[in-house]
Amino acid sequence: MSSAELTYPYSEHPQPGTLQEVASGVFWLTMPMPGSLSHINLYVLEDTAGWWIVDTGLSSTAVRDLWRQIFNDYFASKPVIGVICTHMHPDHIGQAAMITEHFKCPLYMTSGEYYQARAFSNGGGNSRSGWIGETFYTRAGMPADYLDQLAKMWESRSSDSMGMPSMPAGFECLRDGQVLTIGEHDWQIQVGSGHSPEHACLYSAALKIMLSGDQILPVITSNVSVHPSEPNANPLKDWMESHNRFLATPDDTFILPAHNLPFYGVRARLRDLIDHHNDRMLAIEEVCEEPQVAKALLPVLFRRKLDPRQMMMALGEAIAHVHLLMHQNRLQRSLADDGVYRFTSSDPGLARRAQPAKYDAPVDSSQVQTRR
Repeated sequence: MSSAELTYPYSEHPQPGTLQEVASGVFWLTMPMPGSLSHINLYVLEDTAGWWIVDTGLSSTAVRDLWRQIFNDYFASKPVIGVICTHMHPDHIGQAAMITEHFKCPLYMTSGEYYQARAFSNGGGNSRSGWIGETFYTRAGMPADYLDQLAKMWESRSSDSMGMPSMPAGFECLRDGQVLTIGEHDWQIQVGSGHSPEHACLYSAALKIMLSGDQILPVITSNVSVHPSEPNANPLKDWMESHNRFLATPDDTFILPAHNLPFYGVRARLRDLIDHHNDRMLAIEEVCEEPQVAKALLPVLFRRKLDPRQMMMALGEAIAHVHLLMHQNRLQRSLADDGVYRFTSSDPGLARRAQPAKYDAPVDSSQVQTRR
């Protein structure tokens, strides 16, 4: 994917523990993360009576301590009065309970994100084990010991703060089109889907700024996966439809994403992402002229060897692609006697549309946002 049409006003991230003002009343900070992502971008909006925090970082001791440093250095004269979490992934909600408890302020999320976070927090919502997970991964063509590999992987994720944290007991519900007035500016909630159920972006027409969370990233590609908890979901359909709606965003909007650097060029990036997934689906169709299991499609999407965590998310992404192709009547799915799904191309016009040797190369898995 090309990012030649994107421009980056900043060449580096703020140092952890510091706030950098990027527009009137809009501040950028970062918090550390393990792995290839290395950081998450968070944002603070200044109001007359206090501060609003947008996303919170992981539930690690290091992130908690940095927040307490920020409380002392920046929030001593007026408090945090609201916490907004764009969606339910651990690096976005990890400190929501701590911050809202510290300031006795409300948490704002869409209902789909809040209740899914509650379902997965405190060890709940574990559909990866038991018969549900076994059926899901067997039908994808995974080996019999894959659930054991996953169990070990999730133990390590909990130890590096990537597990789901406890959530505040209540929240204020954000809805698509809702407007929050913060300081002198209105921020419209624009909801996308695919990477998560009801991802909230914040758009200020006056400032020409969008806080895009994981919905629009300039370099890495947010993971769009089918999970055992909803084995016949079609999240890539939601993702593509969301991107088509976000194409209405004015092209001079400054995008403040959750990862990588803030950028201009939102429409070019959205078209790039849409084209990328269309390219991947066409490549999958061509491979599936002979029946294929989901696991066999991973080399079409990813270049290098995947560890169990990456394999889980990559497999979910492959299944998301085939589910959209099934919805478009471009693939058929059959359940064989061995209990494994096989996918076969079904569009008679494939030979006309195919472009052998012209597809995008599979991406390096480090450039794909693989979490949850």
